[in-house]
Amino acid sequence: MTMSQPRADKKEIFGWAMFDFANQAYTLLIITVVFGDLFTRVIVGDAENAYRLGNLLWSLSLAAGYLLVVLTAPFFGAVMDLTARRKRFLFISYLVTVIATALLYFVAPGYILLGMLLIVISNYAYSIGESFIASFLPDLGPPEDLGKISGFGWALGYVGGLVATGLALLFLGEVSLENFQNVRWVGPFAAGFFLLAAIPTFVLLKERGKSSHTIESSIWRQGWQRLEGSLKHLRGYQDLSIFLLSALFAMSGIYIIIAFTFIYGAQVVQWDEKMRVLTFITVQVTATLGAIFFGWAEDRRGSQFTYQFTLLFWIGAVLLIWQTPNITDGINSLGYQAERQDIFLVVAVAAGLCLGATQSASRAIVGKLTPLPRAAEFFGFWGLSHKLAAIIGLVGVGLMQALVGLQNAILLCAVFFALAFLVCLKVNLSRGQIKAGQYPRD
Repeated sequence: MTMSQPRADKKEIFGWAMFDFANQAYTLLIITVVFGDLFTRVIVGDAENAYRLGNLLWSLSLAAGYLLVVLTAPFFGAVMDLTARRKRFLFISYLVTVIATALLYFVAPGYILLGMLLIVISNYAYSIGESFIASFLPDLGPPEDLGKISGFGWALGYVGGLVATGLALLFLGEVSLENFQNVRWVGPFAAGFFLLAAIPTFVLLKERGKSSHTIESSIWRQGWQRLEGSLKHLRGYQDLSIFLLSALFAMSGIYIIIAFTFIYGAQVVQWDEKMRVLTFITVQVTATLGAIFFGWAEDRRGSQFTYQFTLLFWIGAVLLIWQTPNITDGINSLGYQAERQDIFLVVAVAAGLCLGATQSASRAIVGKLTPLPRAAEFFGFWGLSHKLAAIIGLVGVGLMQALVGLQNAILLCAVFFALAFLVCLKVNLSRGQIKAGQYPRD
């Protein structure tokens, strides 16, 4: 029988969670709120074609970065387990993200290829860093505490996003060609926030484990050998494998939401600047509360129940997003005065509650189903599942919106969430935890 993993001290858990606090500046300012909208409507700016070219190029840029993660994350995970150098890999990904993001300042209207290149590089470094930081989670406590710890990380992440994006919106202003000289500073601002806010992570987070490679010069060969063995080894973890498929579908939908919510608001809902800011604040607050509440619920009702509940919630939210224009027209036909942006704000509350909760529960489930000695390696597969999902989701919605428009294309999210729910029904969490606990620690 193996002993339960002891809980790390509060300072180390805080240091780990601060990376979520820091990197949300990239997620929100670059991918979700500001630069994505800037790229589609100003950098590319094909307004005469309903921005379909800009939307497609944005999808492909993000997808290319995620593809690189898919190709490299499991290998780097294997190398990190061999060398016990997870912090070093995390630090490199962090620096590359900061530098490439800062360089977005030089992307002006018409500089489409430069913008796409920097997004590919920065998004790759940021996304693989997510896998690196997640691999530390099983070290921070016993399985029964991982829901709370993961939820705390997501909650602190949304607080960081609220602070970073709130300041950016205050000082940079609206996304428009007329305001370009101000809003172009979004890249350096996000980079600076990430650079400073992540410092506690590298100060407080501990590197556990011992290096198991024998010859320094053969480390990469050993990494490939271990990866090959890991692919075969993963097949023995039935429930983890099934759940990774469910996570793939769930994250396909969530990545579309993350990348296109504010683009959808600008193009379909046609909100004003005041509502853009209000929607952002609303989503961040509700996402923070949702991450905390569902983190608490995970440890009482179980991570799997929480995960599945949020998926059903997501399906309803997506249907409401799709129907926002029609709902608005229906209300107005009854003699009331309503605007699309008002209805969209209400829906955003529901979506925000589940945004962090779904991802937090997913991370906790993987932590429970993962043997501790292979944490970095198996979380590499978790990262692979997520980024493969991003490729599927973003390329899918990019192509669909080019054919049927962005409003109808958003329905693809509901399909992905439904598939995730159905696949997760096949996961036996108790059986998977027993299997993970049987792996030798030494």
